[in-house]
Amino acid sequence: MDLALALIFLAFFPVSVFPDDQVEALVALKASLNASDTQLTDWIPYQVNPCTWSNVICDPSNHVTSVSLSSMNFTGFLTPKIAVLRNLATFTLQGSFASGVIPKEFGNLSGLTKLNLENNHFYGEIPSSLGNLQKLQILILSQNNLTGSVPESLAVLPSLINLRVDSNDLSGDVPAHLFHLPRYNFSGNHLNCGVNYLQQCESLDDDPGPSHESKVGLILGVIGGIFVFLVFGVCLMAWLCKGRHRGCKREVYVDVPGEVDRRIAFGQLRRFSWRELQLATDGFSEKNVLGQGGFGKVYKGVLLDNTKVAVKRLMDYERPGGDAAFQREVEMISVAVHKNLLRLIGFCTTPTERLLVYPFMQNLSVSHCLREIKPGDKILDWPTRKRVAIGTARGLEYLHEHCNPKIIHRDVKAANVLLDEHLEAVVGDFGLAMLVDVRKTNVTTQVRGTMGHIAPEYLSTGKSSERTDVFGYGIMLLELVTGQRAVDVSRLEEEDDVLLLDHVKKLEREKRLGDIVDGNLGINYNLEEVETMIQVALLCTQPSPEDRPPMSEVVRMLEGEGLAERWEEWQNVEVTRRQEYERLQRRFDWGEDSAYNQEAIELSGGR
Repeated sequence: MDLALALIFLAFFPVSVFPDDQVEALVALKASLNASDTQLTDWIPYQVNPCTWSNVICDPSNHVTSVSLSSMNFTGFLTPKIAVLRNLATFTLQGSFASGVIPKEFGNLSGLTKLNLENNHFYGEIPSSLGNLQKLQILILSQNNLTGSVPESLAVLPSLINLRVDSNDLSGDVPAHLFHLPRYNFSGNHLNCGVNYLQQCESLDDDPGPSHESKVGLILGVIGGIFVFLVFGVCLMAWLCKGRHRGCKREVYVDVPGEVDRRIAFGQLRRFSWRELQLATDGFSEKNVLGQGGFGKVYKGVLLDNTKVAVKRLMDYERPGGDAAFQREVEMISVAVHKNLLRLIGFCTTPTERLLVYPFMQNLSVSHCLREIKPGDKILDWPTRKRVAIGTARGLEYLHEHCNPKIIHRDVKAANVLLDEHLEAVVGDFGLAMLVDVRKTNVTTQVRGTMGHIAPEYLSTGKSSERTDVFGYGIMLLELVTGQRAVDVSRLEEEDDVLLLDHVKKLEREKRLGDIVDGNLGINYNLEEVETMIQVALLCTQPSPEDRPPMSEVVRMLEGEGLAERWEEWQNVEVTRRQEYERLQRRFDWGEDSAYNQEAIELSGGR
């Protein structure tokens, strides 16, 4: 079984190199924190790619850059082995009740920009080795049991802008230079702040106060505002008086071309502030995570006006041209307006973040409704599944054939088809591929998508087209019919096909359509409609992209037009292909033909 799993992995996953020491370090971290059986369950030692683990983010070179373990209720300590993660930029362990000392090996994390160990039970001294972290910007050690003094080495960190060590048991003098940081908090200790340096132990409102120049600017701004208001009032009075005068003609105003706000022209997009979305998602709390994929995490949020939203936090945000390029592409996506496409409400950009805001879909995804229902929950009945199939096809048809330039989804699957309050299909995540930085690389891990849904030509060449989406759509149809996942290793135990596509093909050849249908439906389905959907799915998943129908034809076939002819043609091709395969299999059968046996031995070379 282990050999079979290994072969499956090599067959379906791109080859890439993941440093073993990263896996070892993270597994050691999990063990030292004494994670429970329900925590970090996907942190598996023999899984060689930690970039797929929960609470871990990697860069395009598969180096771990972020580990976020807030509010996890651990009972252990931090292992020094974490120092192996040399590319780690962010480490967060806020409110997780970890204990022990802070390892001095943290000083070896040369790429670290943020370290947050707030609200734990750490004791001992603050390691002076943290003064080696030349890129460190944020250091938060509040609400622990730390003793000793504030290390002098922290005062020379060139990038430090936020230092919080409040509510510990620290003593001694605070290095004077640290009072020049934009944000600091030394309160709740036995430190010498105001006595020796005539300073407060924390920055005002935990934020830098306004400078003399900013105060002057504020005063001038107020004076200027009052002046403009007075001028506007005088002009308004004159206009009203002029309009009432019998001998006067009212002014006629016309729109001036080129003076339109582009954001209004493109779907009323709203630009959110980082603070708005931070508050809406409770600080991007893990408890609000709706899902996670190749593009980032999605958080449930509630705006100040009580509007429920879904906030997608993109992982690969860097882009040539920066903020302007991102906005142009967001605007282009916002033009794609269709009832079966997820509407974009707005976006947020900062120097280090890119976020997209969508309406919250209360019924979540098709995948969720198929496979994550709880006892007593209502299942997706057959009419709803049929409606989802047609709605998704129409949404993709619009992206491929009615958008200019056309938009390729590149990750069509049941998890990316959402359901609104009326259980209508709404295709999400379309266009996200163009919003992330697909960097120049020879490593195939840049292929976007999910195993089992990726078209063979995209996996082998990295080149996608609208027919790549057609393949993914075909697999999604099989998910709708069967209720199963596209790849399911558990089928190996029954000596069956791991890939859903192969599994369905086998049952279809054996005319066992009833065994294909999701058992949750019982007998409540239309067998003819099931057969139609399976036939369309198999036409959409043909190996050659040229043989797959465009989405406009898919819509027509689902509605009963032109399917019979395409299906007959496909069957003839499939029979020929299978006969050729069986002929080759017999030819190289070791027990059937000695001549062929001899040829095979000669070709295989010496043992």
